[in-house]
Amino acid sequence: MPMSVALELLSVHAKTDPTYLPLKDQHSQRWHVATVRGEFEILITGVKWFDTRAQSGGGGAIDLAMHLLGLSFVDAVTHLVAKEGQHGPDDS
Repeated sequence: MPMSVALELLSVHAKTDPTYLPLKDQHSQRWHVATVRGEFEILITGVKWFDTRAQSGGGGAIDLAMHLLGLSFVDAVTHLVAKEGQHGPDDS
């Protein structure tokens, strides 16, 4: 699952920062994300992500769900599957 899709599935509101200029990888993006647990500033590059405020990161949608929503591995998988099913293949 692309990180941009995961961020949208996991958040109440998510948007890219059009003013962000990547330093290392030109494919990096900065996202401002609001979830039920608060607001985050997330950098994504491919499947990797980094929370600039918490100074921690990881890889993949499951890891991101665990971080943003404070979920266990099983709960993160369940949450993502349910959210993806709600949006359907044409909505992502």
